[in-house]
Amino acid sequence: MKKDITPEQVRAARALLDWSRENLADASGVTIRTLARIESAQTVPRESTLEALTRALEHAGVEFIPANGGGPGVRLSRSK
Repeated sequence: MKKDITPEQVRAARALLDWSRENLADASGVTIRTLARIESAQTVPRESTLEALTRALEHAGVEFIPANGGGPGVRLSRSK
């Protein structure tokens, strides 16, 4: 589990997938209100919440890139 996923990465991942907050909420089981608070950095999410978001986004094809000198990011994974 990538515990250092940022609010910006969550927003960027949704944008790459062209998902609304509702889409991500449905896919992850996280409420829209909680998702909005996470994305605006108004709350520090529980580990279980981050795991649910990560699972849903990775299942949809998002790859999280760690902060490795260039800062954290996201990209769509290549088709297998």
